[in-house]
Amino acid sequence: MAAKQTPPGESPQCWQHAHDRSIHRRLNPREDCQPCVDHMRNGCPTLTPKKPSRWW
Repeated sequence: MAAKQTPPGESPQCWQHAHDRSIHRRLNPREDCQPCVDHMRNGCPTLTPKKPSRWW
């Protein structure tokens, strides 16, 4: 399954790890993904910019 394009306002790493099962397939049961753990502890450093709001 090919990874989809990251939507605006989402972290590319979060989006890819949530929607591409092949990334976590190599992990053993109950084994944590180190990039995901680091991302949870340190936050999302790179976010895709949101589209400007045109409400008003």
